[in-house]
Amino acid sequence: MAVLGIDIGGSGIKGRLVDPTTGELVSDRFKILTPQPSTPEAVAGVVFKMVRHFEYGGPVGCTFPAVVKDGVALSAANVDQAWIGTDADALFEEKTGLDFTVLNDADAAGIAEMAHGAGRGRKGVVILLTFGTGIGSAVFVDGRLFPNTELGHLHFAGLESAEDWAAASVKKSEKLTWKSWTLRVNDYLAHVERLFSPDLFIVGGGVSQKMEKWEKWLKVSAELVPAQLANEAGIVGAAMAAAYSD
Repeated sequence: MAVLGIDIGGSGIKGRLVDPTTGELVSDRFKILTPQPSTPEAVAGVVFKMVRHFEYGGPVGCTFPAVVKDGVALSAANVDQAWIGTDADALFEEKTGLDFTVLNDADAAGIAEMAHGAGRGRKGVVILLTFGTGIGSAVFVDGRLFPNTELGHLHFAGLESAEDWAAASVKKSEKLTWKSWTLRVNDYLAHVERLFSPDLFIVGGGVSQKMEKWEKWLKVSAELVPAQLANEAGIVGAAMAAAYSD
């Protein structure tokens, strides 16, 4: 059975139907701009429209840019701060009448990559890092997820968060060359390596589709590969989480 996966971001909310056993996308993508302000009630309204668009009546998997425990958002990255402490599972279920599984966005992407992408069959410590507006992370040990790691918020380079130093958005805002930005990424990756000694880094986000522009300056000890599912990884992982939730 196809399962609806929804990916909530700071600028857009997108959804697709997914075959969770294969990771295959079985519908076109539907996207709605994230409402501003992105309050819980406003976002829930968009989620309702998403469900209605697909004429869907089964379990729904949903990513969210925050630490998420038991469906409750404990932080809020690039969305309204009113989300902190909100039971997203309960809110979306009340709005749609469907069962929801809400999880951290990078964790969802990692789940998909480990099952159907660059991490498939890999053991040891695997770390997915998504470089975009911020830096998302998902950490796996022998295929098991350690959730809500938020490695993009490590204190680094004298800043409150490493993502303020090395996110892809920083490259754009500071007008850095690919080389200058990659040297920052190297510093960040070396810091993560010292902390976790990973066997494999998987690099996601839009920049992972442009590796030819910057991979020649990457210098890490661990193996590093680009993500394979690109920007659909979150949707696929969300659908999988819903399909296999207890």
